[in-house]
Amino acid sequence: MNDAPNAPGERGATPQTPVTPRETQVDRGSQPPAQESPVAQSEPQQPRKQRGGRNLPAAIGVGLGLGAVIVASLFVVKVLFLVVVVAAASIGSWELTSRLAERKDVKVAQLPLLLGGVGMLTAGYWIGPQGAAAALALTALALMIWRMSQPPENYLRDITAGVFTAFYVPFLATFVALLLSAHDGPQRIVLFLLVTICSDTGAYAVGYKFGRNKLAPTISPGKTREGLAGGIGLSMLAGALLMQWIIDGGHWWQGLILGGCAAVIATLGDLVESMIKRDLGIKDMGTLLPGHGGIMDRLDSLLPTAPVVWLLLTAFVGS
Repeated sequence: MNDAPNAPGERGATPQTPVTPRETQVDRGSQPPAQESPVAQSEPQQPRKQRGGRNLPAAIGVGLGLGAVIVASLFVVKVLFLVVVVAAASIGSWELTSRLAERKDVKVAQLPLLLGGVGMLTAGYWIGPQGAAAALALTALALMIWRMSQPPENYLRDITAGVFTAFYVPFLATFVALLLSAHDGPQRIVLFLLVTICSDTGAYAVGYKFGRNKLAPTISPGKTREGLAGGIGLSMLAGALLMQWIIDGGHWWQGLILGGCAAVIATLGDLVESMIKRDLGIKDMGTLLPGHGGIMDRLDSLLPTAPVVWLLLTAFVGS
């Protein structure tokens, strides 16, 4: 005869030690199923993060504030907008060189870069492209001479970073000053800003809703090909309407070309800054603008778009 105790549930099983699923659940130290946990049921759902982890209300508020400053400076006293551009380019240069110093120990002389940037923008506004180019050359020369007061180690690295910053921020911003200097400068600035903003807005809206295919996953995972198409479409629409309505001698088909080119260049400019930030290992260039990051995080698409818009407007309707 087999003396082993009967298994639970078998005929003749010992009644003193029944084991049931109900009792197994409440044994000390055992865990109830996750779906029945009162703690899990009572936990509030986390709000969905906005794209890029941004604070959307703060971003909208800052955007509206910047828009108000731009409109007021453009249409009250035109030259005041030049002051806004000089301030933005100066802060952007400081942000970029500060991050280079923090992350790569690259030392760029701030004073000649600041004075050179002011010189480029003012020369572009009052003299023209030749004045801006001469100011860039003088800025590069000043950076090379200024760096000679320090030991020669990393001289080429520091000079290269300084000349790159001078070109990337204040020199590209000079084309905004060139747009402003035209007789219908405020209207050209509005066109430039709106086609660039529409590019970003269209890319965000279409990419968020329909984006499936990544545009450059190793550089900016959030960008999609569908978003790029949406940005180009909205920018072309805005360009056609604005070129026809507010630019003297402009035609809608010219606006289509201008808007399409602006959208492509704005996207590439955004990717360029993303490459720089990935190389530096940072998310934002600064913290000056809540919900946006730093000034450079707002200028990334505007800076490379400015020379394209200036060139096309000069070809279509003159300077």
